[in-house]
Amino acid sequence: MPSARKKSRKLWTRVLAVLAALLVAALAGVVLAYPSLAATTCPGCYGLIELEGSVYTEDGLSDAQKAQVKRTVAEARTRITDFYGTRTSSPTLLVCMTESCYERIGGGKERGIAVLNRAVMLSPRGVDTVIASHEMSHVELHTRLTSGAEVPQWFDEGLAVVVSDDARYLAPETAEDRGTTDARQPAEDPGTTNDPGTASTPRTASTPRTTNDPGTTDDPRAADDSGTADGRGAVKDPGAADDRCLVPPSGPLPVTLDEWLTAASKDAGTYAKSACQVARWLRDNGGRAGLLSLIERLNAGTPFATLVKAS
Repeated sequence: MPSARKKSRKLWTRVLAVLAALLVAALAGVVLAYPSLAATTCPGCYGLIELEGSVYTEDGLSDAQKAQVKRTVAEARTRITDFYGTRTSSPTLLVCMTESCYERIGGGKERGIAVLNRAVMLSPRGVDTVIASHEMSHVELHTRLTSGAEVPQWFDEGLAVVVSDDARYLAPETAEDRGTTDARQPAEDPGTTNDPGTASTPRTASTPRTTNDPGTTDDPRAADDSGTADGRGAVKDPGAADDRCLVPPSGPLPVTLDEWLTAASKDAGTYAKSACQVARWLRDNGGRAGLLSLIERLNAGTPFATLVKAS
């Protein structure tokens, strides 16, 4: 019997050793294949330090750089709160002030990216309120979609442009717009949750990044010659002078992430067209109240296509 026990122990020791080796190999594979995912999971493993709650930067920043990061994050959070009325997400933010830092954590040519819609990475070119709030908008939307309901990529990206108030893709907001959308109006103090949730549309490190953020495509304002130029040289829809459209949609917009990446790489106006579609939907459906109602109905199981009709 003692001999049998020893053999059994040796067998289990070998099994555990093999399992441990497989686990290490799997983790190493994840780190190599998806450095962004690994970095957002363990920022310290990539040489980042915590600047403030959930905000990580490279070591050795000047006081001015630290202040810039803090100001950008605070202003971006305010835009999320002002748009929704409250903020439910609390994504981990990895902010790089040098290209070497951004490359180390798996970044590419983009200014910023939402990783699996639960964390945000910003490059030195993306430490800006518009870019930060655009990427944080993705996290906020999918945090609110607690059921894991899916929305088409054009809506996700178009909404992020509206939330971030990106002047490259939208005309200036008027008093009438503000009264309709509720955006950037005084709101409750932002609430946060410890669990930002997971996204229904993952954006991973293996995804081509040059079209994932709004800062890497060419300016779309002259992408459509069917309108008339406004005072900023932008093209506006001649039939919608009262809305914020610069480039109106001229056909179906990308639904899946792959479709979006393909379309945005070929058509610089894809962001503006999607933003136009979302801005008009918000205008016609009560702004914030309409969006919150849409999210509630999506969480209840109603398909997006039956709730929102794309023009």
